[in-house]
Amino acid sequence: MSGTRLAERYELIERIGTGGMAEVWRALLHGEAGFRRPVAIKRVLPNLATQQEFAAMFVEEARVVSMLQHPNLVQVHDFVRDAKGRFFIVMELVEGLDLGRWILHFVQRGEPTPWRVVAAVGAQIARGLAAAHGRTDEQGQPAPIFHRDVTPSNVLLGVHGTAKLTDFGLARAMDRVTMTTPGVVKGKLAYVAPELVSGQRASAGSDLYSLGVVLWEALAGRRLFGQVDDMKLFMLVGQGAAAPLAEHRAGLPPALYQVIDRAMARRPEERFASGLALADALGAVLRAEGADVDPVELGTHVADVRRAMAAG
Repeated sequence: MSGTRLAERYELIERIGTGGMAEVWRALLHGEAGFRRPVAIKRVLPNLATQQEFAAMFVEEARVVSMLQHPNLVQVHDFVRDAKGRFFIVMELVEGLDLGRWILHFVQRGEPTPWRVVAAVGAQIARGLAAAHGRTDEQGQPAPIFHRDVTPSNVLLGVHGTAKLTDFGLARAMDRVTMTTPGVVKGKLAYVAPELVSGQRASAGSDLYSLGVVLWEALAGRRLFGQVDDMKLFMLVGQGAAAPLAEHRAGLPPALYQVIDRAMARRPEERFASGLALADALGAVLRAEGADVDPVELGTHVADVRRAMAAG
């Protein structure tokens, strides 16, 4: 598909990622008088795009998400459906890497992840979630958006020092097809809050629990529940049977363990009241340790890791 034009103005350059729901392309937006801007374009995979219920929900969700404006959320610029009925979302292009690849880099080198970076990234993503959870409609009435799929691969680390959460547009639509589409749920269940397993609705608290799991894994350098079969994983998630972070990563500030434990509390009412509260708690740990990470330092770190990964 490289070189393909969409809606005349978008040119696909190279595929930069593929997942169970979509593939992502680096692309160029062509405007008047030679104007060009790099963007990312996500194409929903054909097996999902042909499901009418998914398609209708996906279009509506993409429309709503495009209204979210926050520096820690990947911006959705446009939505395109081509002559073959394929769906494309045009998004902000984040130069950097996702948190899952970042964790893997340190695991493969046998090194602990820098906790300061994890805490700083967590605070940024928590602020992004707070913006989505605090959304209001045109009449000023509460109209929160819950992500439902906060995972390491959906946290993007930019070389300019900003962490961004992506894939809001797929999360809600996927709720209706995950039980019927093979391979979609795999790798996601470990991040689901216990109450969702028992059938409760998604909430700000369930998103914050998922972020807590992401931070736990980023600090521990391992999956929360290790390698277990689907039935065992379903049971462990429902029980909220997460091991304390201290069992897998020693030497962190005591207050950081407390923040992670609270974010991952089994009972929703025992978690942080909001994304801003979680962000403030992580920021307080960094300040107390004299370990703040500014955007310049974070961006330089991400660029260094990216170069090291490219060099092998």
